Amino acid sequence: MATGTDPRPGTAAPGGVLHPSRAAIGDRHLRRDRWWLAPAGTAAGLLAFVVYSTWRAFANGDYYAAPYVSPFYSPCIAHNCVPMKGGADWDVIGSWWTLSPALLILIFPLGFRLTCYYYRKAYYRGFWASPPACAVAEPHARYSGETRFPLILQNLHRYFFYFAVIVAGILSYDAVLAFRDADGHWGHMGLGTLVLLANIALIWAYTLSCHSCRHIVGGRLRNFSKHPVRYRMWGLVSRLNARHMQLAWASLVSVAVADFYVYLVASGAFDDPRFF
Repeated sequence: MATGTDPRPGTAAPGGVLHPSRAAIGDRHLRRDRWWLAPAGTAAGLLAFVVYSTWRAFANGDYYAAPYVSPFYSPCIAHNCVPMKGGADWDVIGSWWTLSPALLILIFPLGFRLTCYYYRKAYYRGFWASPPACAVAEPHARYSGETRFPLILQNLHRYFFYFAVIVAGILSYDAVLAFRDADGHWGHMGLGTLVLLANIALIWAYTLSCHSCRHIVGGRLRNFSKHPVRYRMWGLVSRLNARHMQLAWASLVSVAVADFYVYLVASGAFDDPRFF
């Protein structure tokens, strides 16, 4: 096995793993495990969510079954929203919008996830093979980083974080409203209540584990001892940040499950069990 930097005979690749400045190793990688399972599984999982969420976003129906509202449609800010008893259905956009109201809201949590540090790694590897796995050469000859359009938009992650916090707050309000019955009376709980509570708990955990949140809480401090409150908050966020990948997937699944549950109840395919 060659380990020098001399180009391989007969190769004239302009860049990438075959560039003359790279180690002259004959194989594209030396891994013997099934390294492709991780990027393939990631791509399959993200693709499944994209297909499902696209269907539900454009469906424009079966997203409210009092007192439950789908997280894909909250807050509902278009004129064509289904009336929600005390819910976040605010006629802000007006009657000119005739498409699904979910398209007005999903851009914010979608933008937050697309620019998330973990999800960048996920779809870079799963879809772009840049690189497909550790110690596996990427097929691209050049890499420009996130300095050009559209990848330069990744720098908006912190601002999407602010919007994500607002949306999470509204979804928390929806979870509180789930302690009512269909007539709006308080003191009731069904299976849908637990579904929405689990979903918002995972959404908050994922949102607060964000790298931007960690920097906002504890960044630019010269001495933690002078800021004990922020230091404790930074420590908590850091512990969540260590589970950022797991929380990203768990919250992605939970938001789809919550939407699908509301869809089943709203369409009449399933009766929500009531505990009290």
